[in-house]
Amino acid sequence: MDVAERRARLARRHAVAPPFRVDSVEAAAEAMVCLHGTDPAGLYLSAWARTDGFTVPDLDRALYDDRTLVKHLAMRRTLFAVTRDLLPVVQAASSDRVAGVERRRLEKEVREAGLVEDAERWFDEVTAAAVAGLADGPLTAAQLRDREPVLEGSIAYGHGKSWAGSFAVVSRVMTCLQAAGTIVRAGNLGSWTSSRPTWALASDWLGAEIPALPEDVARAQLVERWLRRFGPGTTLDVKWWLGSTLTAVRQALRDVGAVEVALHDGTGWVMPDDVDPVGPVAPWVALLPALDPTTMGWSERDWYLGPYRAQVFDSVGNGGATVWVDGRIVGGWSTKDGAVDLVLLEDVGADARAALDAEADRLTAWLHGTPVMPRFPAPLVTPPRRPPAG
Repeated sequence: MDVAERRARLARRHAVAPPFRVDSVEAAAEAMVCLHGTDPAGLYLSAWARTDGFTVPDLDRALYDDRTLVKHLAMRRTLFAVTRDLLPVVQAASSDRVAGVERRRLEKEVREAGLVEDAERWFDEVTAAAVAGLADGPLTAAQLRDREPVLEGSIAYGHGKSWAGSFAVVSRVMTCLQAAGTIVRAGNLGSWTSSRPTWALASDWLGAEIPALPEDVARAQLVERWLRRFGPGTTLDVKWWLGSTLTAVRQALRDVGAVEVALHDGTGWVMPDDVDPVGPVAPWVALLPALDPTTMGWSERDWYLGPYRAQVFDSVGNGGATVWVDGRIVGGWSTKDGAVDLVLLEDVGADARAALDAEADRLTAWLHGTPVMPRFPAPLVTPPRRPPAG
């Protein structure tokens, strides 16, 4: 499978080329397995890029009214918007692992901070208090802390460093409970570009506990979904996306019967019934937000990123807002004075430039003056820091 085939699959299966856009936010999430939710605005913009006629209330409805999508902490300790049917799979394949890591980390930090001696007993007490506090309905973390004093307190970090600070104990407790599937985000008191979540017991919000699945069965199901949307992908791609181990990924690939195919720079995997070419795609362009699941979909990205890693990704691997032409990244974008501003890294030709300008105008009109300040802007659109005076 050459690069052209991989880019054609991306265009079709990720619903980013205009002829392949979908008609609902749920379909947009399914097209990507799940949508990234770490950047509040990015989640909405990822849905906008894939859904015809998308409006902010469409996603709000799915998240908070119909509850067909659920924000959940999962792969690589990343927040995703997951469809209800996939939630048990994600929980067993990834979130349970994240929950264990987060619990051990928090217990270690409270012990080292001298807050408690028996960190395991303390963890059981504070999580039980949080669950009890949410029994009467959704609350913010601050409201829950006020109701349950055992959740008060903070822990300092980075003493003497430029990045020193502190974190509230309650926020980390909520992280642990969220990853464990005990609680979910029940609402947002901020605008669509910000995050001020309320929390609810998962059993109350969803109407039942998240069903338990065997980890290996769930992992195989999740890997199959990834292959059908992102394949072909390498073993390292799957390992990175899943946030798992090579041993677990190799077993999952065997479990689903994945077959190996030749790529331009190595080998990758697809499902056995997905080896035929999908066919060429007409020229297309797209504007995707920071941390979009297409940009972040693979760990080996040269086939769609080319030489622009340093301009698009920050030093810890967060992808910024990107400009796409025919299945590859050619620049970035930002909002300035209420308009979308394109920053191209190469000459894309007159036709592609005209299509990009039209897409920028479409997004500008949709934003209607709303500024978008991504948490992780691409280096190419980030103003350089001025040296200190003197």
